[in-house]
Amino acid sequence: MSENRFKIVFDGTLLPGVDIDSAKRNLADLYKSEVAAVERLFNGHPVTLKRELSQTDAQTYLQALRNTGIDARIEPEASIDLSLVDVHHHAPVTAPAEPDSPYAPPRANVGESLPEYATLKPLGLEGRIGRLRFLAWSMVLSLVTIAVVAVFALAGLALVSSDSTAGLIIGGILAFFLCIAFFIVSIMICVQRLHDLGWSGWLWLLNLVPFIGTFFPLLLLALPGNTLANRYGAPPPPNSTSVKVLSSLWLVFIALFIVGALAGGISAIQDEYEDTLESSYQSGSVTTDDVEVETESPAISPDDAAESAQPPVDSAQK
Repeated sequence: MSENRFKIVFDGTLLPGVDIDSAKRNLADLYKSEVAAVERLFNGHPVTLKRELSQTDAQTYLQALRNTGIDARIEPEASIDLSLVDVHHHAPVTAPAEPDSPYAPPRANVGESLPEYATLKPLGLEGRIGRLRFLAWSMVLSLVTIAVVAVFALAGLALVSSDSTAGLIIGGILAFFLCIAFFIVSIMICVQRLHDLGWSGWLWLLNLVPFIGTFFPLLLLALPGNTLANRYGAPPPPNSTSVKVLSSLWLVFIALFIVGALAGGISAIQDEYEDTLESSYQSGSVTTDDVEVETESPAISPDDAAESAQPPVDSAQK
C-alpha cells in the first residue's frame, strides 16, 4: 500500500490579527512574485496550493504559509486503487491535466526557502530586531563607546603633557572617524527596529525633527513588532539570556543617573548654603571688629584731664 499523500488548500481565510494587505505582501514575498499575482487566491473559493505531499512536507509547507498570515489547511489526497483486472479489461485511466489558467496559483517549493526566524545582521540595514534586542545592541554600542572615549581621553592627556602637536592632530582625526562609525552603527540598529514594526527605515530621519525626535525613540521601545513575517523578512529569533541581561543594564544606568543627579543637586545646594553662611559671617565680623576697636581705644581718666589742664611748673615759677 502506497504512502498517503496530502494537499494544501486555501480559501481566503486569514489568521487572527492579520490584515489582508499584509497577508498579500507576505505571500508575494514568499512566492517571489508580485502582489497582483497572489490577489487571485483571495477570491473566497478553495484553491489547492500544493499537491502530492507527504505528511512531513505538508506540515512544513503549511507552517511556511501560516507565517505569512493566511489560514491554509491540509487535506488528504483521494487515492485511486486499481486492480489487475481493471487494468486488463479497461483502458488506462489518466488524470485530466489541469489547464493552464491565469488563475492557477504559483507553484514553488517553499518548505525550505523561508526560515522560521530571520538571521541576525548587527552591521546591516536588512533584517529585524525586537525591543529587547534593540536595547541590548544599543547597550553594547554604548559600552564600546565609553571604553573608546576613555582610551582616547588618557591618550590625549599623555599627548598634552608631552606637548606632541602631531599626536593630537592624528588622535583628533581618529576620534572623528570613530564617531562617524558609531553613528552609522546606531542608525543600522534603529532601522532594523523599524523593520520589525513593518515601517520603512527612512523614518529614522524623524529623529532629526525638533520635538518629534524627542519622543520618536520612545515609540521604538514601546510598540511591539510583528509576530509573523512581514515585507522585511521572517521574525527575529527569541531573545537569549545575554540579550535580557544587556537590556536590563539600562535600568542600572538609569538608576545610577538618577542617584548621581540627586547627589549633585544636594551637593550644589549644600555648597551654596555654606557660601551664604560664610558671606553672612564675614559681614558680621567686620562690624564686631569695628566695635571692638572702638572699645579698646584708651579712655582719658579725670585725673589725667585735670593734670593736663594745670600749667607747667616752669611757667608758674616765672
